[in-house]
Amino acid sequence: MQNLSGKTAVITGAAEGIGQAIASRAAAEGMNLVLADINADKLQATVAEFEARGVPVIGHRVDVSDAAQVEALADAAFARFGNVHLLVNNAGVAISRPVWETTPEDWQWVMGVNLYGVTHGLRSFIPRMLANDEEGYIINTASVAGLFSQPGSAAYNASKHAVVAISEGLHFDLQLRQSKLHVAVLCPAWVKTGIANAERNRTVGEHIDWSKADRVNQYTAKFMQQSVENGIPVEKVADDVFKAIAEDRFYILTHQKIKPLIHTRMEDILQERLPTLAGM
Repeated sequence: MQNLSGKTAVITGAAEGIGQAIASRAAAEGMNLVLADINADKLQATVAEFEARGVPVIGHRVDVSDAAQVEALADAAFARFGNVHLLVNNAGVAISRPVWETTPEDWQWVMGVNLYGVTHGLRSFIPRMLANDEEGYIINTASVAGLFSQPGSAAYNASKHAVVAISEGLHFDLQLRQSKLHVAVLCPAWVKTGIANAERNRTVGEHIDWSKADRVNQYTAKFMQQSVENGIPVEKVADDVFKAIAEDRFYILTHQKIKPLIHTRMEDILQERLPTLAGM
């Protein structure tokens, strides 16, 4: 998909971080914007910034874990702009807990946003995009945690592995139908975002009491916080996304240094050996 001018992008988790950077890059390409986020105040401020720049934009406060709210987002997008050409299922959250401490509410929250947020988006948007029979792109935000697993992140790892698998299956489903829609899965490593403080927008269950966490869990949480703070800028991720769209690439790896870690994980599987702890 080469010429994006005048086409429409829908982005979830768009009020900050990677989503906001992708929105800015889409606007620079001349695209119309439909922005969604759970934080109404930040969303309103982001929409106002684009309006001040003359960008055709609408914003909707959306909890992507709620199928009805995502369906309403799709209704608004197609009603306002006629079609959607770039769908970015980007909203995501994270917690740091070993699996035996991960509560049912933790699983509900993380999977609701990271996994069901993606599947709700695909179900609400793809049928209408197919019906319009125009070229389009779907970007699902996963993580390197969808390619190999980290300790202390059971729910996050599971959700992101699922997003990678869904994206691969979706690619085959569209390919077999000779669709004009393309798919890519975004797998960033450490990026300077607010993901380490995702609980500020938590909608299910209680926040983690770090004073009661054991030494290892506190270490993994601190490692995550520091790694995010030292991560690459969100603008670099947005550049990688649009380069992948131009080149029709499926896997978007923002950190080339992770490739040996992916290779090691594949070798662990093929050689049926114990998993290798990577990146800590």
